[in-house]
Amino acid sequence: MDRQDVEAFAKLLFVYNADSGLFNLLADAAHRVVRPSTYPCRLCAITYTFIGMRAEWRDFIQSLGHPIEFLHRDELAEVYGISDVPLPAVFVNWGDRTRLLVSAADIDGCKSMEDLKQLVHSYVEALGQ
Repeated sequence: MDRQDVEAFAKLLFVYNADSGLFNLLADAAHRVVRPSTYPCRLCAITYTFIGMRAEWRDFIQSLGHPIEFLHRDELAEVYGISDVPLPAVFVNWGDRTRLLVSAADIDGCKSMEDLKQLVHSYVEALGQ
């Protein structure tokens, strides 16, 4: 598969280390405020405020040139049948196959939005090589 094929068909899946649903959303938001140092999803902690996604992150992911899907842990298992990978993580999907692109350990190592953007950008660039 050449770079053009990768860019045309690859969808990036950003998966949070949290479950979906209103109760979980409210509990996670409270956890991030009350005990941010123990919050288990670094992807959420960096890219969201209490009221929603940070504009800087939204602009960045739109600039990647790939379709993007955001999922929670339970949705990843339900839609893609993946449940045995540490999260948060980024996957790349080509319709019938999905593989890990950015690991939880890499994301957890990010100290800032800039770190996360550089990390994701480097992996996405490597897709086409």
